[in-house]
Amino acid sequence: MNIEVNVSHTQDRWTLDDITALFDGIFAQRYQTRLIRGGDEPLYRPATSEIAYHQVIFARGYYASALHEISHWCIAGERRRQLEDYGYWYSPDGRDAEQQVAFENAEIAPQALEYLFTQACGREFHVSVDNLGGEVDVDRDAFAARVAARAQRYVQEGLPARANAFRQALRAYYQQGLTLDVAIEQGLGKL
Repeated sequence: MNIEVNVSHTQDRWTLDDITALFDGIFAQRYQTRLIRGGDEPLYRPATSEIAYHQVIFARGYYASALHEISHWCIAGERRRQLEDYGYWYSPDGRDAEQQVAFENAEIAPQALEYLFTQACGREFHVSVDNLGGEVDVDRDAFAARVAARAQRYVQEGLPARANAFRQALRAYYQQGLTLDVAIEQGLGKL
């Protein structure tokens, strides 16, 4: 899959302030959802009586973690967005073979969106098999091929509406060099 990218390759090109401004600019008002820098573990937290907005919390201020967590949010339906971590299970690092297969199957679609978001930013994407302490041999290349195939299918068949809006804003900002405000407007125009 080849997507042309014309951006600076300096690390300071991709700031957390920018990704947060793009996400919040598109989704804060309409979906009452904000992107939040978190601690060691990512988490999705629905709104509560104490916090009036939903939170997509990404790990340790990592840009890639922000894109990954946004990908999960873009796939989650309205009912799932009312549940902490969308109501999904998570088996921590050290999964057995069966748990690893289940993890990879659940991660194909979000990592495919993350792949497209990462390319829209002009960054390099790396799949995550997320099982460093496991005793199972993980075929990273096979998983990467499945993720790339799903990303290609998204391109051919269309992305979910929120994912499409966010990708458009990323492309406008990082590839076309438009301002944050204009990129946000372009993203909003896709909803």
